[in-house]
Amino acid sequence: MLSWARERAGFAVPDFARKMGKTSDTLLAWEAGSRPLTFNQAMQFADKAYVPFGYLFLTQPPADEFPIPDLRTVDSGGVRQPSAELLDLVKQMQERQEWYKEYLAEQGESGSQVVGRKTTQDSVANIVGYMRQQLGVSAHPQRNDWEDYYRDLVKRIEELGIMVMRLPYLGSYHRRFRVEEFRGFAMADAIAPLLFVNHADAPGARLFTLIHEFCHILLGQSGVSDGDANTQNKIEVLCNAVAAEFLVPEVEFRQKWDTSFEDWRDNLRPLEAHFHVSTWALARRALTLGFISQVDYSNYILAQRKAHDDRERTGGSGGYYKNQKSWLSDRFSRAVTSQALNGQMMLRDAGHLLNMSAANVVKFAKEVGI
Repeated sequence: MLSWARERAGFAVPDFARKMGKTSDTLLAWEAGSRPLTFNQAMQFADKAYVPFGYLFLTQPPADEFPIPDLRTVDSGGVRQPSAELLDLVKQMQERQEWYKEYLAEQGESGSQVVGRKTTQDSVANIVGYMRQQLGVSAHPQRNDWEDYYRDLVKRIEELGIMVMRLPYLGSYHRRFRVEEFRGFAMADAIAPLLFVNHADAPGARLFTLIHEFCHILLGQSGVSDGDANTQNKIEVLCNAVAAEFLVPEVEFRQKWDTSFEDWRDNLRPLEAHFHVSTWALARRALTLGFISQVDYSNYILAQRKAHDDRERTGGSGGYYKNQKSWLSDRFSRAVTSQALNGQMMLRDAGHLLNMSAANVVKFAKEVGI
């Protein structure tokens, strides 16, 4: 069980030994059963492996079944076994979704009216048209800055009764999500639909993921996605196409693309100024329309991701409460904090749902306007 817990968390023996402040030989002796742990050491082991303490007393590992369909690419390098972070994240989101369903029932609300309103038989144009109608966005919207456009679309999606969750890590920076593992997921539910955007990803990629997962909700199809442009999964192909057409309409893009540039990347800044979406989304659109090669696209995205990671290492924080507000669904945050402040649930339980201490719930309520 010690070996399973360590491996589930994705740690090699030397790395986990350092976390425990022990030698690799000591860790291997613990796992072999030739050297006992103290009670406190076992508690520490469970904490650093991100498993409940009681799991270490089981005779065999529990079944770690993935609770939603796994739509990530396999043939072109996708991850077969979900990480502990992804598994724990999805389970946390399921818990929040179940609480919110009960909350809506108590409030006498019926939930979202857009879940499952489209099918895989609908055309891309049909789905995009419906999406724009529901969001109140025209084919050529006044998008302003693309980061503002992202925040505006999050707000509009939430107004349709869909919780939008965005996090870069689970609980602490040490459990940061891996972009190569997943970019987002959708949990379609007629009452309390939820979509998640991996904020460990470069900001420019998040807008595409948001619309991709929103399409999943409209289709009534749950699943976790890695955003691979070469996926063969029917649902993923459709959601990719819808996101691309919604953000960067093909006809308009073809008119604006300049084939006379010696370096294709010279197109990106003028197009960014016109469409007000990130250069990441524009490069992806250029790939799907055949203006650039897969190698061109891959090299550009790798450079973008490296630049983002470098900025993350040197950048500052927006502050704890502001981060929490920007990462958690506004409708979910307001529901939990209002219930807590009204005495209809304990601060401890509210803190558990919000992943913060009970003492921070009251301060967070002020941040979200409760």
